[in-house]
Amino acid sequence: MTATASTSTSSTVDRHLGWALAAAVASGVLIHFGLGFEPAAVLAWLAPLPVLLLAPRTGAWVAGAAAFLAYLGGSAGSWHYFLNSQSVPVPGALAILLGSPVLFAAMVALFRRLVGMGRPVLATVAAPAVWTAVLYGVSVANPFGVMGTFMTSQGDQPDVLRLASVLGGWGVEYLVLLAPTALAAVLAPGVRPSARAGITVVTAAAVGGASAFGATPAAASVGQVRVAVMARSEQTWAADPESPAGGRVLKSYVDALTALPADVRVAVLPEAAFGTERARLAGLTGPLADVARAKNLHVVTGAIVKDPGHAAYNTALDVPPAGPTVEYRKWRNGFSPLTAGHDLAHLAGQPIGLEVCMDVNGPPPTRDYARAGTGLVLIPASDEDVDGWQHSRTALLRGVEHGVSVAWSAARGNSILSDPRGHVLAQTRTGAAPMAATVADVPLGTGDTLYSRFGDWFAWLCSLAAVAGLAITRARAARR
Repeated sequence: MTATASTSTSSTVDRHLGWALAAAVASGVLIHFGLGFEPAAVLAWLAPLPVLLLAPRTGAWVAGAAAFLAYLGGSAGSWHYFLNSQSVPVPGALAILLGSPVLFAAMVALFRRLVGMGRPVLATVAAPAVWTAVLYGVSVANPFGVMGTFMTSQGDQPDVLRLASVLGGWGVEYLVLLAPTALAAVLAPGVRPSARAGITVVTAAAVGGASAFGATPAAASVGQVRVAVMARSEQTWAADPESPAGGRVLKSYVDALTALPADVRVAVLPEAAFGTERARLAGLTGPLADVARAKNLHVVTGAIVKDPGHAAYNTALDVPPAGPTVEYRKWRNGFSPLTAGHDLAHLAGQPIGLEVCMDVNGPPPTRDYARAGTGLVLIPASDEDVDGWQHSRTALLRGVEHGVSVAWSAARGNSILSDPRGHVLAQTRTGAAPMAATVADVPLGTGDTLYSRFGDWFAWLCSLAAVAGLAITRARAARR
């Protein structure tokens, strides 16, 4: 009898571990392809499902371990990028690579706990809220912001992204997680039929309502402007325009600008295409001003500008057809020694603003531009090849949140032109040609969205839902 019972127990354990391994592998594969550098959007909606289905059917430690390993393994494609990134230091990279699997495991553990307590509706609501709320806190607390999450995975799905104009990107993050969590709750053992019906109706209404909102006609734009984005395939950073090498870089851009169609009114070059001291800035802006006057063109370029003393700024410079150069100083420099700016900058007399690269990793300054009535932001950028799609879609997402169009010109990445609804109007990838360039008529948005007005209210609502779920599990544990 004892031997039989021991054999039966061993068989049960083996079966549980086998299912746990299968769930971890399945979710890991879906995370890899659904949240990777160039994701398949539909797979992101399925990625948590295998480990969520497993969770109510196995022990707490097994469920948590399966979820942790799923996310850790699924994100393996980004390990090399983070550990060798020029923007994120190693401690920050490790925090991302290990913190994300821990948070994913915590989400699954909370789901399992609430379903086991007979609270499947709360489990459906609170589990994705924990993920969203913590991620929101991380985005506020660190200098890099966030990208590469569930919201970014939907970067080529404008009907889904449209939700961000009301709820922010956090609404998209939550919705993509809500769908698999709801399905797992409906299929969990011991859930009452009435709860299954309620979860199904509420989730279908949320997803369907979001889809219907995304498909509504676009609001009228307040005009349009023909914009070009361009980047050299030969990589440079802060080339001195008065040096022989930098002079060749400058000439290549002047030649490319001269060759643009006559109706282009704005051209955007990449981040830090040039570098110079303020006293010698005319060596850069002079040749650009010549072509700007000849073609009635605003030329926007990224440049590292060094002031007398030790201050240096990562800037976006607008060299207009007439008048003085407009300078914008990058707000988000991460751990760079460059000095951060804090002011907005517009093209003279136009609702068109300037940003630089990492500025799009959080709502400001795009939110500030939107509240100032800006309809288009021009963004010199410089990515690291592999993250080009992700970062360009992060910029696009900021535009949807705040009702502005985006012109993103990236060295070592994807250059795009997008409208306020998240449609990519034109795009090219650096390296596709000696000078990768693309042109489109870009509508000017209104900058007036509910998210621009009210900010991260949905992220705070997620925080309340997460606290409610955690409080109920805590109270149950205390009673026991």
